[in-house]
Amino acid sequence: MNIDIICPLYNAEKDIEGLHKSLLKQKNVKINEIKYVLTESKDNTEEKLKKLNINFKKIKKEEFSHGLTREIEAFESNADIIVFVTQDVIIEKEDWLFNLTKDIISGEVDACYSRQICTNNTIEKYTRECNYPKESKIVSKEDIEKLGLKTFFFSDASSAIKRETFVKLNGYDHKNLIISEDMYIAYKLITNGYKIKYCADSEVIHSHVFTLKQYYDRYKDTGKFFKENSYLNNYKVNQAGGNMAKYILKRSWQDKNWNVLVKYIPNMAARFIGMKVGKIL
Repeated sequence: MNIDIICPLYNAEKDIEGLHKSLLKQKNVKINEIKYVLTESKDNTEEKLKKLNINFKKIKKEEFSHGLTREIEAFESNADIIVFVTQDVIIEKEDWLFNLTKDIISGEVDACYSRQICTNNTIEKYTRECNYPKESKIVSKEDIEKLGLKTFFFSDASSAIKRETFVKLNGYDHKNLIISEDMYIAYKLITNGYKIKYCADSEVIHSHVFTLKQYYDRYKDTGKFFKENSYLNNYKVNQAGGNMAKYILKRSWQDKNWNVLVKYIPNMAARFIGMKVGKIL
């Protein structure tokens, strides 16, 4: 099966060269095309893309949507598998793409996502550890009773979907999704009888340093997503949020990570309040 890689770009001047090189180094896979979509930027991303002789499509800011931008490229693709990545992932291993797609090629599953590792000492280090463990797993419709909402956990920071299945499910239904488009498609995959694999052997480094305001805004957008897709509220959370909060506290204490411990309560509060506000507005 051949593969198209789809990557939205915005102010990606510092990211694009390293990312592109790492994509070209992937082994034992057939890459049909790398499809970059550049939203009008304030930095020199466009000039750098031209200098590196990298093909790209340019769109205006008002045209960008986390769902629509990816969906348009996926629908226009003629590859067997579509792979979504974000500009800020760092890919160190040459088997990242093979490990991400091999189970789709074998027919075992229709979608996969990578393990994400955070290399800084922020709270994100521990949320990544909790959400992306060392063991791979496959989830299906049969897991909903046990996992509840967690069944639809998925991340297009690094993910792969069989294109035929993506098109059959009508992608993101042409919706202007501002966040959580990955959960949106995961819900459609699972409830329509398809399987999703978490591939722990397909690793990317994905690190952020967010302020409390950024966490608040992010969770407010997530709350709005849940309000607009209220059917997701019918699924149990099954202690997932509480377990993560406990895990973060435990691991940061083990590491004597005082920076995280001091900010722990404000951080959890920003997430909680943001989510509640998003669901109300």
